[in-house]
Amino acid sequence: MESVPLAPSGGGPQEKGVAPGGQGRGQTHFSGADFRSRADEALLLRPVMDVSASRALLDGLVTAGEALKEISAAERAAILGKAGERFSDPHDALAELARHWVPLETGMSPEVSEQLLDRMADQWSPTSLERLLRAEFTDPRILDEFREGPEGDQEKAEGDALALHLGAGNVAGTGATSLVRSLLVGTPLLLKPGRGDVILPVLMARAIHSVSPLLSAALAVVYWPGGSSSPLEEEALARSRRVVLYGGLDTAREIRSRVPVTTPLVLYHHRLSAGAIGRDRLEGQGPARELARAAAESVAAYDQQGCVSPHTIWVEEGGAVGAQEWAGLLAEALEEVNVRLPAARPTPEVSGEIQQLRGMAELEGAAGEGQGLFAPRDTSWTVILETEFGFYTACGGRLVRIQPLSDLDQLPELLAPFAPLLQSLALEVEAPRRARIGAELGRAGVSRITSFRRIAWPRPWWLHDGQGPLRALVRWVTLERDSPKI
Repeated sequence: MESVPLAPSGGGPQEKGVAPGGQGRGQTHFSGADFRSRADEALLLRPVMDVSASRALLDGLVTAGEALKEISAAERAAILGKAGERFSDPHDALAELARHWVPLETGMSPEVSEQLLDRMADQWSPTSLERLLRAEFTDPRILDEFREGPEGDQEKAEGDALALHLGAGNVAGTGATSLVRSLLVGTPLLLKPGRGDVILPVLMARAIHSVSPLLSAALAVVYWPGGSSSPLEEEALARSRRVVLYGGLDTAREIRSRVPVTTPLVLYHHRLSAGAIGRDRLEGQGPARELARAAAESVAAYDQQGCVSPHTIWVEEGGAVGAQEWAGLLAEALEEVNVRLPAARPTPEVSGEIQQLRGMAELEGAAGEGQGLFAPRDTSWTVILETEFGFYTACGGRLVRIQPLSDLDQLPELLAPFAPLLQSLALEVEAPRRARIGAELGRAGVSRITSFRRIAWPRPWWLHDGQGPLRALVRWVTLERDSPKI
């Protein structure tokens, strides 16, 4: 058996049992690797698994899951939190590996990667996991035993015998968070991380193994290329009692067609997030500049690759600072942030699309159509001022569209056609108007109304796409009270 190739050739920090391999910046090679936590030697590398080996792996997870359910939810949270704490310790070997290799895997700058790791580690802490449990289940013991329900009945939240989690590769840490949630509710799982988010799930599995080999035996992290024929994928889709998918719309359609109709599918598909600023928050340069700084931070958080990244920002007309002036303030803030949190270098394809959008904005501005462009010579960030309402999928890079709106009361109706794709919206208006518009936005399809300060960093217990992240992973059992009266 060989060790997991966590590092491209050329050196870098290593933990015992982690050997170099791979093909350079952004090209770490994981194809055909089986990263499985085991009691004797964690996270081994195997050849591509055939049907027999796939069945053996899944059998082992199911067996380990039976032991997993003997550990209380509170104990599981403590174990997982202790594992997560390793990523908060700058001197920990796994934390060092994460800081070194996540930038290479994702293409993000070391500074942006470190900020992301700090935020993720906070979500994996014992305190955050305990609060997540209590936010989802008023009495977390309901995961362990029957507890009192309505009208004298008793209820229990039951984890599954086996779950398949399919991750996306656009944001590092998604896969690690997904496996933590599954183990938290007592469900063994096979995780296929997305390319671009393999490092952290593997390191999280190692961290869990270092704290509890019993818990780590109930998880396997295995990467295989998307779209390829995999006996393990076929077996896992057929045997899993629940499938969790993070991915684009095309991937979601394909997986939905293959999941048995009797198997629940928890789907986190492509989403769009945005921002909206009321005229009452633009009464002067000071408040407007503070909002621009907060917005720039949210744009930089994931280089606009996250579902919580604000791609379009609407600025209500009638304030002391108008849309064009605020776009300029945002441009200044993005330049300042880029010094502290440098942007990733876009791929040639993304860079070409950014340049094309910039060119169109310049041409329309020259034609007197009200367009405006704020951008440096490179493609580290771009602010495009537009006169027409629109809501677009991100092209990549730190590109933001600013659009004036005569009245924010119009926004819910304008967003309604995008309801299936809406997620977070930073709504910067004063109360009580914020509550009224927020309620209307909720009816239009927005599932999270927040601020620029918080939009990129949801709390661990946020209602992900409108549903509790742990409650989505359990089924409910009711023990009804026997009553002589009907």
